[in-house]
Amino acid sequence: MNDKKKDAISADVALEPYWEAARAGRLLLKKCTDCGKAHYYPRPLCPFCMSANTEWLQASGHGSIYSWSVERRGTPPYAIAFVSLPEGPTLLTNIVDCDLDALAIGQKVQLAFETRDELPVPVFRPA
Repeated sequence: MNDKKKDAISADVALEPYWEAARAGRLLLKKCTDCGKAHYYPRPLCPFCMSANTEWLQASGHGSIYSWSVERRGTPPYAIAFVSLPEGPTLLTNIVDCDLDALAIGQKVQLAFETRDELPVPVFRPA
């Protein structure tokens, strides 16, 4: 990772709990204490009611495939998917360690992390 990228990430003190948790294999969401809705990606203002009253919420690590697509031109082929979490948010992510032809809407998946550009990125694998 280049120094400029490292500086930008470390400069965002508000997201440090997210990155700490991700490095430990946990996914943090933000939850609004005014409207009660959880959101991802973490940001200081609730995207539903614009309240600044948010708190960290640890995701269960479980989810289900809402929709997916397989990119077969890539080497190797890979699956990109929207995964719905029981906490409310739906994440755009990858499905890994799977049979690409066996993926299905509603399929249960489990959180995992992959390191990309030296950063832990949430991905999911079949449960």
